[in-house]
Amino acid sequence: MVTDEQRARWARCWDESVDRTDRSMRRLDRLLFRDTRAWVCSQAEGTVLEIAVGTGLNLPHYPAGVRLSGVDLSPSMVRTAQDQAGALGIRADLRVGDAEHLDLPDASVDTVVCTFSLCGIPDDRRAVDEMARVLKPGGRLLLADHVASSVAAVRLVQRVTEWVSIPVGGEHFRRRPLHHVVAAGLQVERRERFALGLVERLVARKPPA
Repeated sequence: MVTDEQRARWARCWDESVDRTDRSMRRLDRLLFRDTRAWVCSQAEGTVLEIAVGTGLNLPHYPAGVRLSGVDLSPSMVRTAQDQAGALGIRADLRVGDAEHLDLPDASVDTVVCTFSLCGIPDDRRAVDEMARVLKPGGRLLLADHVASSVAAVRLVQRVTEWVSIPVGGEHFRRRPLHHVVAAGLQVERRERFALGLVERLVARKPPA
């Protein structure tokens, strides 16, 4: 059980590490995540909600014409993402918000996007349930994250790393969001896993009403 004190500490950690996080994620994009941001965002359509928008690294990859909004728990991240949107000439409603408690009606968006963020959300299952809730029937969830490796030796390293990463920053390395997506009743249409099984990306659809 995650305490309110832990949540507050992790939120401060993310809020105070904007520049470091941005540099780290850009490096991981080059070395590990490959074309995942383009793979995910190019499939977005209609009214799009991005969960944990971070510093706005996904913004250049969305198709023209989508109606984009995004939330992040960190005010500093949101401000950086807003600046990025402005520099790119992208109109987007980016605001502070909690992925576990989305301030949106049921069945209100066509596409939900979340990339490399469920690893740091305290209750990742609740976050996925919220994504499913706000999707319209027939809407799509576009999801990517680093996950538990398919190689046993790598999973051991991930486990050891979590002894530090979870208490300090709430960062998990052995989660499998896929299981929560299926449990939420979404139908997985496409899934890819690579880099020793460390990266998984998928497209899932909410069944029609």
